[in-house]
Amino acid sequence: MRRLAMLMLLVAGPAVAESALPPAPMANTQLRDARQEAQARELMESLRCLVCQGQSIADSDAEMAGDMRALVRLRIQAGETPNQIRAWLVRRYGDYVTYDPPFSPLTAPLWLAPGLLVALGLWVARASFKR
Repeated sequence: MRRLAMLMLLVAGPAVAESALPPAPMANTQLRDARQEAQARELMESLRCLVCQGQSIADSDAEMAGDMRALVRLRIQAGETPNQIRAWLVRRYGDYVTYDPPFSPLTAPLWLAPGLLVALGLWVARASFKR
């Protein structure tokens, strides 16, 4: 009986984790102005969902991604530029919210590692061919 109760809790866990709240008003509704919607869509595709594994907020079904989509659309509709919205989101959530973090001491390894790995590979290849 105890095992059955544990199994039921294990199976029911994901269902309980889902939010009962309705999606944000503009999360899945396009803006009437096609130019504004295109700006919002482009920005949403360049912003990372903070609770998903590498998905953009445009592609994610997470509740937080829906809230962020609504926020982007509402701010675009209010006249803000995508750069202003991106800057606000970076101030609020940090550089992780973007797929292209700026170069800084904290992100230097991300930017420098590919070049260092290529240089190391060339050095190893040169040493192998030298023999």
